[in-house]
Amino acid sequence: MTSSVFPVTGAVLAEPETVKTPRKAALASWIGSAVEYYDFFIYGTAAALIFPKLFFAPDNPQAAAIASFATFGVAYITRPLGAVALGHIGDRFGRKKVLTFTLLLMGLSTFMIGCLPTYDQLGILSPILLVIARLLQGISAAGEQAGANSMTLEHAPADRRAFFTSFTLSGTQAGLILATLVFLPVTQLPEAQMLSWGWRIPFFLSAVVVAVGFWVRRTLPETPVFEKEQQAHAPETEGLPVAILFRTQWADVLRVIFAALVSVVSTIFSVFTLSYAVNTMQIDRSTMLTVLILANVVALGAIPAFAALSDRIGRRPVFIVGALGSAALIWPYMWAISQGNLPLIFGFGILLSGVVYSAANGVWPSLYGEMFDTKVRLSGMAIGTQIGFALGGFAPVISAALLGTGPTGWVPVAAFVTATAAVAAASIVTARETYRTPMELLGKR
Repeated sequence: MTSSVFPVTGAVLAEPETVKTPRKAALASWIGSAVEYYDFFIYGTAAALIFPKLFFAPDNPQAAAIASFATFGVAYITRPLGAVALGHIGDRFGRKKVLTFTLLLMGLSTFMIGCLPTYDQLGILSPILLVIARLLQGISAAGEQAGANSMTLEHAPADRRAFFTSFTLSGTQAGLILATLVFLPVTQLPEAQMLSWGWRIPFFLSAVVVAVGFWVRRTLPETPVFEKEQQAHAPETEGLPVAILFRTQWADVLRVIFAALVSVVSTIFSVFTLSYAVNTMQIDRSTMLTVLILANVVALGAIPAFAALSDRIGRRPVFIVGALGSAALIWPYMWAISQGNLPLIFGFGILLSGVVYSAANGVWPSLYGEMFDTKVRLSGMAIGTQIGFALGGFAPVISAALLGTGPTGWVPVAAFVTATAAVAAASIVTARETYRTPMELLGKR
């Protein structure tokens, strides 16, 4: 066993026995998150382009678009509830059990959406069933990232925790790329075929990607730090993890809630601006989907790069620059869409989502996870992020209501994104810097 000494604390940190398990944990988190968020993001794309025409009354297109965005957001209602339940399971019984459950639940609910009859076939029951399936997706997503982040963080080498943990978010971006790539040929079908059967194909394909993710995760061991915590403290004598969390670390939960508002940038970029560009500005669907793909391809490299930087200079400065940079760049990006200027749409879109937002997005898994003690880490991350993500989930419907008319109708939406990203940055200003804190001291006072 090797060890390393951090110069600030002077503490000797035990490294993992080999590099194999951290890499395996990172790979399992990457693939699992890609699978999970493939399912989650194909819903977002369909909500922007397909569902308003299929699951809601077609006589009022604007109302149908708002209702469709609302079904995208309802998943975020169950995410805090799922976070409490799955956080408890993960902190009491192990990270691996949560990751297996979330993967299977997401796959089942996504496949179910592909089987649903439309509004013309079933009437009002059709959107009701759609909402039920979306709520199940929300429960699954509530535990996925927190579980994967906790698993990877706790397996990672002491001086590369952010880098390894960032692969959870790289997997999320890969899921978005895969979802968008699958939808590209669907959108090229004749309108009648796309709306009759073509849109169902991405949802049915989730069965394949879930099987791949389950195969990768099945042999991943539980984390050493979790097993050590279980041996040192009998769970039945400790009390409920959520009760311990709010008794000892409620301030950190609040920090994560406000910091997680930075997710508004992601949902506005990937869902609302897609709809605004295609439905309001009449920009070609495939063009905007290509912007999403390219931005996320860039993010695949930018996320681990920024995470590695935070292993050298700290979590807080990287996150804050990413949040404030995103707050600024949403303005030229939405302006470019309003002008129909394709070169600027591509340039500012890739810079915003692919580069600058990746700074915050790549660092938050380690930043949030390092705020909490091992015995409440999954609960703290899950509850804090899912409450904060709830606003991100409803950001498209909020933005649809804020959107004005005319060439400056987008301004209230950009102001909304800027305000939420600034709040996220301010929250992290108050957080402790933890990149040199030994794993066994994280979350301790």
